[in-house]
Amino acid sequence: MSEQSDLRETVRAGYAAAALKVSQGGTACCGSEAVEIDENFGSGLYGSDDREALPADAVAASLGCGNPTAVADLREGERVLDLGSGGGIDVLLSARRVGASGKAYGLDMTEEMLALALANKEKAGASNVEFLKGTIEAIPLPANTIDVVISNCVINLSVDKPAVFAEMFRVLTPGGRIGISDVVAEDHLSADQRAERGNYVGCIAGALSFSEYRQGLEAAGFTDVTVTSTHQVADGMHSAVVRATKPATADLLPLVETAGAAQGSSCCS
Repeated sequence: MSEQSDLRETVRAGYAAAALKVSQGGTACCGSEAVEIDENFGSGLYGSDDREALPADAVAASLGCGNPTAVADLREGERVLDLGSGGGIDVLLSARRVGASGKAYGLDMTEEMLALALANKEKAGASNVEFLKGTIEAIPLPANTIDVVISNCVINLSVDKPAVFAEMFRVLTPGGRIGISDVVAEDHLSADQRAERGNYVGCIAGALSFSEYRQGLEAAGFTDVTVTSTHQVADGMHSAVVRATKPATADLLPLVETAGAAQGSSCCS
């Protein structure tokens, strides 16, 4: 296997183990030796009202470094996509915010997390939610169909971040926006120094720097890019809120489905 394939499989295995731990009555923070989190990560970053409104397993499976639904300014009727949706906490919160006239999609590559998310969807009685299987580097949705892309401590795990940024831009409608929580490194830290502070699956080694994040989004076509630290998670490493906009004047791409979408966007395929 290539190094990228090895990393992706390591990520998948770590989060599959975390999902299985939750399914067996535990919490994701203790579900895998590869996924070690502390008070800087997880459900404690959500308000009590949000936690109490959701199935316990959705809260227990939270492995994020923020609460993107609190910064994405979601509105009634919008279509939201959560990249790396895990147990579904941010999808279910988004669904409540956009209401019956909106829709919330969750995308995850891990079968075990998708099974947990589907169970949480049923428990929550969420009719405006759909979970999709796939990678965030090849989103199985048509172009120009999503109003808001959110993600919670997942893009740092990608093995091809430029592809993620390009895909976010593609699926967003002109004028659409992103509201992301992610781990970001201070600009002076080299890749090796980031790896010294934590492993890849633990959301540290694969993190972009503040400048790299801004430049990557701008290269994909985004404007109004901001990357703002919320709290430190390791020496020189921060949880940050990332916002950006697809220009309203962006040329409308043909509404052509990706290969994944052509096979059916249903989460259960």
